[in-house]
Amino acid sequence: MRRAVCPGSFDPVTNGHLDIVGRAAKLFDEVVVATGLNMSKNRLFTPDERIAMLEEATVGIPNVRVSGFDGLIVDFCREIDAVAIVKGLRGAGDYEYELPMAQMNSHLTDVETVFLPGAVGNAFVSSSLIKEVAALGGDVSGLVPESVREALVRRLAERRS
Repeated sequence: MRRAVCPGSFDPVTNGHLDIVGRAAKLFDEVVVATGLNMSKNRLFTPDERIAMLEEATVGIPNVRVSGFDGLIVDFCREIDAVAIVKGLRGAGDYEYELPMAQMNSHLTDVETVFLPGAVGNAFVSSSLIKEVAALGGDVSGLVPESVREALVRRLAERRS
């Protein structure tokens, strides 16, 4: 079985993320969407909430499962016998950021990194931008799954209270 990992913080998961996961699922027998459990980073959603949102968002893709991980992604890949890490690229900035990580991962292990270009309609979408727009009252419908949009609106309202 050829297993790949799509890692990320997914805080929150966007339609851009889901595009990459869905396309990776066509290339590999199994795709594990792995969200980091690093508590030292400032996240809007807890690891359990991010995992639940990812599970709901990927329920229609049969060869995708969701997992949390802590530590190096290459160690997680070795633990689950993954042959590749799949990363989406929106543009040259993403490539410049992701390439050194891919090279370090290659140095540490024999897990390959596969880059998939993001769909043109998602090129401007990032979790950070989604959170900022939503926090300022903007409509992020169509950029994240509806259940994620609802969770985002609720969480931001809680923080304002």
